[in-house]
Amino acid sequence: MHLDVTDLRDFYYRSALGRSAQKVVRGELQALWPEAKGQYVLGFGFAAPLLRPYLAQARRVIALMPAPQGVMPWPPGMPNVSVLCEESLWPVETGAVDKLVLLHGLETSERPTALLEEAWRVLGPGGRAVFIVPNRAGLWSRSDATPFGYGRPFSIGQLEAMLRQHEFVPGKSLSTLYQPPSVRRSWRKAANFLEGAGRHLPVFAAGGVLMVEATKQTSQPTRPNLPEAVRRPLRVLEGITQPEPARRGH
Repeated sequence: MHLDVTDLRDFYYRSALGRSAQKVVRGELQALWPEAKGQYVLGFGFAAPLLRPYLAQARRVIALMPAPQGVMPWPPGMPNVSVLCEESLWPVETGAVDKLVLLHGLETSERPTALLEEAWRVLGPGGRAVFIVPNRAGLWSRSDATPFGYGRPFSIGQLEAMLRQHEFVPGKSLSTLYQPPSVRRSWRKAANFLEGAGRHLPVFAAGGVLMVEATKQTSQPTRPNLPEAVRRPLRVLEGITQPEPARRGH
């Protein structure tokens, strides 16, 4: 089930833990996608906190929010770009999107197959998507104090296998959010250190969140026996007999 948009807003914008999580995940996304100049960037679920860096440079930015979750105006103080939609029926043209971000969308979906099919539909050929989900081996999926404690957590292998089944080609994958999901001041002060240490020390191997970048690749259509037909030369005069010299009358 989807979380309520009010709870998500309060976590990411009104709590120290949520603001810290937003900063870390958004930083990883920007490392993957440093720019989106002239591109169509789409978010689904509650991806709005991650889309702000692209507002000034992208051709279009839209934050889709599923109906069971609810919608809120976003971004504050600017023209609204958030849209309420059905989970598997997006008001987006086929093949129009260059970059797609899913946050709090896949793990809480009751129809993940239909959701992934819709994500594949809206991406253009070679379009890129980042799927952000709770890590089943991390601490964040075990705590209901954050949105990552709800829905289905994944391992990297499970998420990549699901994406391949829906014609995505997984690329770079990573884990992040190595800080514990705690509001204690001592942990909040150590958050930056833990995030840095988590990338280098085996003891911190399992971050709370997984991020997998995937690409939409489409194969060119083929026709049966087309290669054989091309290899055979076209003989437009085949079957026409050689002309015979005209006979002179006697």
